Amino acid sequence: MRLYLLPISTRRILLYCQRLNTPATTTNQTWMDKIQTKAAKTWADWEKKDKGWQKQVVSYGNYAFRRIPYEEWGLKSVPPLRRDIELEGSEKAEVVYPQSLITGDRVPQILKRLATEREGLHKRRLIWCFIGMPITAPIALIPLIPNLPFFYLVYRAWSHWRALAGGRHIQFLLQNNLLTLRPSPILDEVYAKQKHPLPSTPKTTTAPDAYRVASLPRLAEKETINPDGEEMLLSQENAKKMAQALDIPQLEVELERAIWQVETAIQKRNAELASGDGGKHQGSSDEAASQDEKKSQ
Repeated sequence: MRLYLLPISTRRILLYCQRLNTPATTTNQTWMDKIQTKAAKTWADWEKKDKGWQKQVVSYGNYAFRRIPYEEWGLKSVPPLRRDIELEGSEKAEVVYPQSLITGDRVPQILKRLATEREGLHKRRLIWCFIGMPITAPIALIPLIPNLPFFYLVYRAWSHWRALAGGRHIQFLLQNNLLTLRPSPILDEVYAKQKHPLPSTPKTTTAPDAYRVASLPRLAEKETINPDGEEMLLSQENAKKMAQALDIPQLEVELERAIWQVETAIQKRNAELASGDGGKHQGSSDEAASQDEKKSQ
């Protein structure tokens, strides 16, 4: 297993897990892996349809998925901790990060925060999904209408559970010193070639105590940089180059979603500041991250 810490802005970091040595055949897959594979194939088949209710479901679904916080997608990319590995305590994981933006001594602190800061939110949302399932189940009695609300709550419950499981896996690795830090020259080069300026705001979109990544030299020379503010560090164009350079095609969609969400948050913060409400809406990272998630539920 390989963990990537990828700064999206000077205040936000995307966590992504690359699973190594995944089962090559269906006989070696767990029942959860088989369900995910089947669901992904069904979704892909529906996307290929020209019209019909399946195409409409995919359209609305993709709209909702894009608004699920990227932090949740990041934790979901971390596989749940298997009992046999937990008992052995021998699993090792690499942590890949850009040394020009993140110092090695801060990596454990960043991982711990990413693993735990949304734990309470996921537990609350998981409970509400379980409460909503019995309420929406009777819709299945209506003929010719798929029970989409019920299946969506099932998906969201699974999503929150996976995020919780991913966070606990990271905590296990931290507690047992099973992480190997590996600075990446490839990531340093991608960030160094990023063209500026990028969207920014004089007030951070996260909690004031959120970890601030080190500024690139070209950014540090700019007089407009505000220590209390936030600036994008990665563009959509450079995100594609990063995925290609790391040879991880699946990473591109995760970066695209995260960049879109952070850029949207920066635009919203600037709008609040322009209207004079910026000081009233300096929310926590959980509050900021859950704004779009509420729209998707």
